[in-house]
Amino acid sequence: MRLSLVKDYIVEWVRRDIAVGVYRELKVPRRKDKIISIIGPRRAGKTYYFYQLMKERREHSLYLNFEDLRLMDVDFREIRDLVRIYVEVVGWEPSNVLFDEVQNLNGWEKALRGLLDLQRYNIFATGSSSKLLSREVATQLRGRTFSYILLPFSFREFLKARNVTVSEPLTMDEAARVKNLLRSYLEFGGFPEVVFEDAEKERILKEYSEMILFRDIVERHKLRNISLARFLLSFFIQNFSREFSVNKVLKTAGLESFGKNTLYSYVDRVQDSVAIFFLNRFSPRVYQRESWPKKVYLCDTGLTKTVRFSENVGKLMENVVFLELLRLMNRRPMLEIYYWKNSQQGEVDFLLKEGMNVKQLVQVTYAMERDEVEKREIKSLLEASEKTNCNNLLVVTWDYEGEDKSDGKTVKFIPLWKWLLTT
Repeated sequence: MRLSLVKDYIVEWVRRDIAVGVYRELKVPRRKDKIISIIGPRRAGKTYYFYQLMKERREHSLYLNFEDLRLMDVDFREIRDLVRIYVEVVGWEPSNVLFDEVQNLNGWEKALRGLLDLQRYNIFATGSSSKLLSREVATQLRGRTFSYILLPFSFREFLKARNVTVSEPLTMDEAARVKNLLRSYLEFGGFPEVVFEDAEKERILKEYSEMILFRDIVERHKLRNISLARFLLSFFIQNFSREFSVNKVLKTAGLESFGKNTLYSYVDRVQDSVAIFFLNRFSPRVYQRESWPKKVYLCDTGLTKTVRFSENVGKLMENVVFLELLRLMNRRPMLEIYYWKNSQQGEVDFLLKEGMNVKQLVQVTYAMERDEVEKREIKSLLEASEKTNCNNLLVVTWDYEGEDKSDGKTVKFIPLWKWLLTT
């Protein structure tokens, strides 16, 4: 560690003004007995979220950005020295120590563990999705961390960024404006830079896709076959909100020459990017829940712009509902998300389980009127209700709101925009 460079970094940090931007809805605790790790895809706004956490006690926060060249030579054994330099500069110990891009710190897990053992600081850590995954944190800091997911803007945050305030009841004109903004949100997603960009949204999304491929998949895992990695990422982005199995991909795409083990390995590497999520099919048996097929969802619907050949509003809606359910898990850590499917291919998009009980069954459909909701979707919902003993049945629509009685069960219908603003 070059002392003069580190001191220069800390002096500059103490004097620098920080811009918070759009306040994020994620709430995390401040605890001296746990490390708070923020997990999420690249460019989702994790650094600005750190600024938000520091805003209340800016003068008592030590922010360490390990992508800054002045900190490149710091070793985990020298973290306490950085804290001492901060004390020398400002005259008191920090209450918060925040590690950004912590994977660039040699021995980062030892550094975090060493500070945690002192029980003197609120410690927060985040990094690029390719380095600080939830499974990696759990392995290195087992029992010492609480992990939260930070995704690109929710629809509520998207509206804040566009300076739109929604308060019900809405007039017909106001509702039309909200639905217009929702279409834009479905089309281009919620990556903060894309939301604030006017002219080059597609170019930015293309760059993000390439960054995920090379930095988060190929370089991190030192993959040799870039073509296979590119094919899989493109396949998942193009087939979002759909069920797939590795065996089927192997056969239909003519990938038999790679072998099943290689393909499974590459699929796992793509998932590690936190740009892609796989959803398990519900079953009372654990081994069946963990087996294939699975459904694939994206961290942001804007990524579909890079490979999409046709508009499919229904699938975009389903992906956005999935992401909102993921955010809900930050507040309800026991919540589990599955999809339900029977042997006749009847399907319910989302099954929410908490503890021993199935709490809700959710269908998503691009319907503007009641008669546009397909009978098979209601039939699957009612069958899943019987099988799981769950009577909380919801259909998220584009524009229809109401309530039906079917087979003695109540099915509620709610427009997507209203569901996103009230969940």
